[in-house]
Amino acid sequence: MSTPNRKILDVLNGKTVSPPPIWLMRQAGRYLPEYRETRKKAGSFLDLCYSPEFATEVTLQPIRRYGFDAAILFSDILVIPDALKRNVTFTEGHGPQMDPIDPDGIYELSADGVLDHLKPVMETVARLRSELPQETTLLGFCGAPWTVATYMIAGHGTPDQAPARLFAYRHPEAFQRLLDILAEISADYLVAQIDAGADAVQIFDSWAGVLGETEFEAFAVKPVRRIIASVRSRRPQAKVIAFAKGAGILLKHYRQDTDADAIGLDWSVPLSFAAELQKDGPVQGNLDPMRVVAGGVPLRDGIDAILQALGQGPLIFNLGHGITPQADPAHVTDLVNQVRNVV
Repeated sequence: MSTPNRKILDVLNGKTVSPPPIWLMRQAGRYLPEYRETRKKAGSFLDLCYSPEFATEVTLQPIRRYGFDAAILFSDILVIPDALKRNVTFTEGHGPQMDPIDPDGIYELSADGVLDHLKPVMETVARLRSELPQETTLLGFCGAPWTVATYMIAGHGTPDQAPARLFAYRHPEAFQRLLDILAEISADYLVAQIDAGADAVQIFDSWAGVLGETEFEAFAVKPVRRIIASVRSRRPQAKVIAFAKGAGILLKHYRQDTDADAIGLDWSVPLSFAAELQKDGPVQGNLDPMRVVAGGVPLRDGIDAILQALGQGPLIFNLGHGITPQADPAHVTDLVNQVRNVV
């Protein structure tokens, strides 16, 4: 339910808020010492994601430290393949790994039991809504079907997602079926998060930037549009942020084509182009995470440029991608103070 003093919801409704509200992708993460301590206690990374107690704690840590305007559920985009029994593991230094899927495996996929498997995530959302300050927006999320599919096909992350791109050309029917299954499950998952207490949700398409124009429309735009339409058919007031990292000029019509309330911008999006996109509605972003690592003048200059270009319209201040483990927590304090004009 919308609450007037949740500033991010005001922006998602098209209002200009000054100073703009702020949260950071991966704001709960390894750069924070308190996160590292909790991570040790939790066991594996997936144990952390599926433990309502630990997941709630790490979600709240950056809110306590920085007072961000939004908390984003601590989880991972690959809990859906895990719920689809793809044997997902996270290995330190190697990232996520799972059983690579082939066309036969796609046709054997079943959505039965997926939401039951993800019930601990919904318990985390409910706990967060009860424990967060009333003014703090609670964001849920999922991975976009294209990005999730890239991991399912390769079995791990790759630099340019060539395995998934090749698979899509060689097995178009099976690939389309995979996208359809992921879109259906993702919509159900987002609705469940909203019902558990999420105020808004974000769809992460972290690998959209490797796609050509035709493929972007087929693999990035259409599945996300399907998710948003499905969510809105059941929860008409749902607010959705869509983030297609690396999409560049293809973002020009992305908001209209997906019907997202706001679009996330990575740091490679020129601010002049971002200002054009903002004329059609709210934008989120887009500070280079390396400026947070650098601190000082690079950080201050980057923040100033975004506020000057986008601060007079509906803006959610954020990074252009997730904060990195080597970021200094003190630099994040500087960032928040500068955005909020705290001297």
